[in-house]
Amino acid sequence: MSNKFKNKYRIKSARLQNWDYGSNGMYFITICTQNREHFFGEIIDGKMQLTEIGKMAEKYWHEIPEHFPFVKLGKFVVMPNHMHGIIIIDKMDDAPAMVETQNFASLRTTASSKNKFGPQSKNLASIVRGYKIGVTKNARKINANFGWQSRFHDHIIRNNKSFNNISNYIINNPKKWDEDKFYNKN
Repeated sequence: MSNKFKNKYRIKSARLQNWDYGSNGMYFITICTQNREHFFGEIIDGKMQLTEIGKMAEKYWHEIPEHFPFVKLGKFVVMPNHMHGIIIIDKMDDAPAMVETQNFASLRTTASSKNKFGPQSKNLASIVRGYKIGVTKNARKINANFGWQSRFHDHIIRNNKSFNNISNYIINNPKKWDEDKFYNKN
């Protein structure tokens, strides 16, 4: 018998256990295209040249706060086969968005009733899902083969130093494309 997460799912969740992804926080996310296809454009002389689908990915990123008013956006970049961005969840009735910690145990955790499997709304997964749906729906009018990887990577930003380092990484990503772990000549 194969191992299943929670006796139900084929693979273990990539999310931090007991973290409430709907609470205030800052998140660095990476979303890759299916099979790391270069749908979004190419890097020429250290600058990203967007295709029509790449322009859509950029446009819909900027529109996230229109659909999720509690979201602010940090730096982001669309690369040939993935995108990086900072999403800041800032609900007025919740605790501060910055989770400064040197100790993993001090991270704010979720009540046992939150972040269960099932319909998700007003959290990081629902924001990313909405973004991916918007891009996919319109990108497939241009290229029927467009798709995303089924999951996304997230990193909880815990302090200003991390926020600044990640912001610089995002800004400089096109210049360092040939060193990027998602690099392929495709």
